Amino acid sequence: MNKLFIIGLPRTGTTSVSLALLDHHFKVAHTAFTKRTFELADVFSDTPCYCDYQQLDTLFPNSKFIYLDRAVESWIPSIQMLLGKMQKNLSDKGHFNPIMKRCFNQTFELLTTDQPLHGAHLKHCYQGHQQQVFNYFSARDDFLNLDVSCQGSLSTLLQFLGIDCHEGLDFPHVNAGRMVTTWKDIKHPNKVNSNAVGSERRKFFDYAD
Repeated sequence: MNKLFIIGLPRTGTTSVSLALLDHHFKVAHTAFTKRTFELADVFSDTPCYCDYQQLDTLFPNSKFIYLDRAVESWIPSIQMLLGKMQKNLSDKGHFNPIMKRCFNQTFELLTTDQPLHGAHLKHCYQGHQQQVFNYFSARDDFLNLDVSCQGSLSTLLQFLGIDCHEGLDFPHVNAGRMVTTWKDIKHPNKVNSNAVGSERRKFFDYAD
C-alpha cells in the first residue's frame, strides 16, 4: 500500500478514524495542504481528500481509499453547525487556507447557492458526493465503504489494511454534538503537520502538471 486516504465528508467520523490509526503506528495528517505533508504521512483525512480523491489516486498509485458513510439525517445538523461556524472564513476574504476554501466551496456550493445551509441542499450535496465516489471506485478492491457507528467498524478497517486484530473493535467516539475536539488539541508523536515545510516551502500540487 502506498497511502491511505479517508474520503468521507467532514462530520462523518474523520477525526475518530484519524485518532484510531495514530495508535496503530500510522503517521496521520488530518487535513494536508503541502507536498511535504503528503511525503511525511501515511494516512490523510478530511480536506482535501473528500474533494481531490481522483487526483490523489493518480498521484499515489497503489493507495487505498476509505469512504465514511453516515446516516444523512444525523449528518445534516452536524454539518450545518460546522459550516455555520466556518462560513465567514470560507469566503473570498476569509483567513482559511485557500485549499480548504476551494474544497468546501466546491463540495457544498457555498458561493453559488442562495441558502447553502438549507437541509435539502446539504442532503443533495451529500448524496451527490457519495454517488460520485461509488461510481469512481466501482468494482475496485482498494476501496472500503465504512460507517464508524457500526459495531466492530474499527476491526473492519484494520482487516482491510491487513492488520491482525480482535473482532468487535470500535472507533473512539469524539466530536459528539457541540463538544468538538479539534485535531490540533490531540497530542501524539505520529501526528503530521498539515502545513509541513519542504524543499518547495508550502507548495501544494499543481494537478495540471
